[in-house]
Amino acid sequence: MSKIAFIYPGQGAQAVGMGKDFYEKSPLSKAVFDQASEAVDLDLKKLCFEENDLLDKTEYTQVAMVTACLAMTRAVEAMGLHADMAAGLSLGEYCAIAVAGGMCDMDAVRTVRSRGIFMEHAAPEGTGAMSAVLGLDAAVIEDVLNGREGVSIANYNCPGQIVITGEAKAVAEAGTALKEAGARRVLPLKVSGPFHSPMMRPAGEELAKVFAGVSMNPLKVPYVANINAEVITDCGKIEELLVAQVSGSVRWQQSVETMIREGVDTFVEIGPGKTLTGFLRKIDKNVKSYHIGSWEEAVLVCEELK
Repeated sequence: MSKIAFIYPGQGAQAVGMGKDFYEKSPLSKAVFDQASEAVDLDLKKLCFEENDLLDKTEYTQVAMVTACLAMTRAVEAMGLHADMAAGLSLGEYCAIAVAGGMCDMDAVRTVRSRGIFMEHAAPEGTGAMSAVLGLDAAVIEDVLNGREGVSIANYNCPGQIVITGEAKAVAEAGTALKEAGARRVLPLKVSGPFHSPMMRPAGEELAKVFAGVSMNPLKVPYVANINAEVITDCGKIEELLVAQVSGSVRWQQSVETMIREGVDTFVEIGPGKTLTGFLRKIDKNVKSYHIGSWEEAVLVCEELK
């Protein structure tokens, strides 16, 4: 029997206008935006729908993305399409957990608002960096980084695309070594911090305090965690996994492979951009992939998959 997974993008996919058509057409989507704005005392409609200088700042990006993606999802579910499993890349994992039933939408929004602030300020500006390594096998990258201080793997995105992170000098030096080892390109990323590196541990420690006030609920469907690419069915593990995720590697390729082994043959990326859909094609060309980032796409995909 066919299984459907809802998957959610991470930071970098944000776009002005995300969720606007859902807000205008779906009462459920409107409610998510309105309730989220009240929950975090931000005008999320203005942040997501209008040109502004804040959307690309981590402390605003994360809460905006989760709000928009959850607003889209609740409309999609109302159209009759539901997930058998869920996963999300980095901050997208919060959407996956909310959709799986592990936490309510507004707890996810409030927690991610705090997460974005903590991550924005965890490392002084200019001290950290991230680079995308293209065209080099993961095992080779791991070997090059082995024994190097201050640099580690942030994201295993897909075959041929891995992101490294850490102290700025260490990342630059590792980039040179990776080119010598055969990388096609090493591209410095425009980010505000060395995400998913040990430098983010202070953010994780602060996030753990926030979780003390968040209720975790029994999961209605399983989700796959970034940090270990394992299927999670026990809500008691969620907090620990999300705290570790802030400073640990995002194993996205491995997460997709886990879902495929679990019988998922159809992936629906919900949110702005088609980043994860692109990764899917490189991970396994045999699975079906769909993208929902607009109301029109939602209608078409739901009609096809229901």
